[in-house]
Amino acid sequence: MLDELVIIPARYRSSRLPGKPLVDLAGKPMIIRTAERCFDVVDREHVVVATDDERIAEACREHNVRYEMTRDDHPTGGDRVAEVAARIPAKTYINVQGDEPVFNPEDLRIIIEAARADRTRTYIGYCEMTEEQWKDSKFIKLLFGQNKQLIYIGRAPVPHGHSGEFQVGYRQVCVYAYPLEVLQAFAAPGKKTPLEEIEDNEVMRFLELGLPVDVLEMSEDSMPVDRPDDVPLVTARLHELDLV
Repeated sequence: MLDELVIIPARYRSSRLPGKPLVDLAGKPMIIRTAERCFDVVDREHVVVATDDERIAEACREHNVRYEMTRDDHPTGGDRVAEVAARIPAKTYINVQGDEPVFNPEDLRIIIEAARADRTRTYIGYCEMTEEQWKDSKFIKLLFGQNKQLIYIGRAPVPHGHSGEFQVGYRQVCVYAYPLEVLQAFAAPGKKTPLEEIEDNEVMRFLELGLPVDVLEMSEDSMPVDRPDDVPLVTARLHELDLV
């Protein structure tokens, strides 16, 4: 049994950016760029792309990235991760979103260290956000208690006082860690829960099912690729990081 298995869910279909995992970023598909960031921390044999599309599988073969084929009817990436987890035993499963090609590898180390300290808990990353990000529904906002346990997660600009002015906000860093039992409970419904459907964020399902989630502070380096105009920004960042 592995200590940790990093699984990167990747589907070809995307309403905002079709073919997103294969978008070219300075000569390499985005899914490969994301996997390479994971290789900085985890042995490449312990990183798996989970996909239902042969085009993505071909890109993985071309770049010597391990992959697993999954069903094509999963409602979320987390459900895709659960299918792979059922095949490959590990103490902790770490879900790195495939549209995070410039995330800071140190963030992956943070969540691995937390998981090793307590294998029973579920973790997600967060960082502070700017006022512009706070106003943009693309960025997922978190509310959490003083015990660093997640209270709510969604797209509205929260916290939001009477003045309507930005004071502070935290956004999700898209790396999650969970034990198999929690991942199985998450996937058991086989569909999105009501608030998850509205927020379009799978972490909401954990809260709706009464599964506690702890938050871990991470860097502000994450730049998700969600829309076509994100591509040149991320490409420029790859050049800044000397990753091309």
